[in-house]
Amino acid sequence: MASVLLVEDDHVVRGAMLRSLTDRGHAVHAVGTALDALRRVAAETPDLVVLDLGLPDLDGSDALRMLRGITDVPIIIATARDDEQSVVRLLRAGADDYMVKPFTGAHLDARITTVLRRAGRASRTVQPAVHTVGGLRVDVGERSAVLDGEPLALTRKEFDLLAYLAARPGRVVSRRELLEEVWRQPSVGEDQTIDVHLYWLRRKMGESAAKPRYLRTVRGVGFRLVAPD
Repeated sequence: MASVLLVEDDHVVRGAMLRSLTDRGHAVHAVGTALDALRRVAAETPDLVVLDLGLPDLDGSDALRMLRGITDVPIIIATARDDEQSVVRLLRAGADDYMVKPFTGAHLDARITTVLRRAGRASRTVQPAVHTVGGLRVDVGERSAVLDGEPLALTRKEFDLLAYLAARPGRVVSRRELLEEVWRQPSVGEDQTIDVHLYWLRRKMGESAAKPRYLRTVRGVGFRLVAPD
């Protein structure tokens, strides 16, 4: 059973989702505005947030960024927007997963279970340690990364990705391994998630796929993190 905060404007949809998740054993609190969601998260941290983008007081993407400012819990976006640009923006803003409406209660329950499982696995996979590769220093316990003396402003998932690679310097890590160990998402066809996070991680580290320094792509296999030559 998980403690779920359901943020949904439509009271009919909210009621149906509340009943469905409650019937499946979750402890659910349901609110209809971003402000109420922020208050609830600040008062008592849930295990997971399901966030509707169509809120009456604040755009859902803005609410996502505000929630990310006060909590590290997994957030699943519920949205009618299925275009690539919207998906990329949500991942960049810190979403752990997204679902395109309409969807069933069983589907939502399965996504909740998967997201919570991979979040728990990621935290167990990377043990508190400090990894140093060239001028890069990743402190897992402090959840901080410094490159050539300058701190990197990383999202939660960007940090998890960097920490996983930094713990295995020089080793080629496959896309499948990253999906299973960092995202806990073994399904195929989710490469976009990795590519988006790698793109922004590289930008923040001052490199690119065409001109890599630390993050190297091994075509057809995966990625490895190495000290610059």
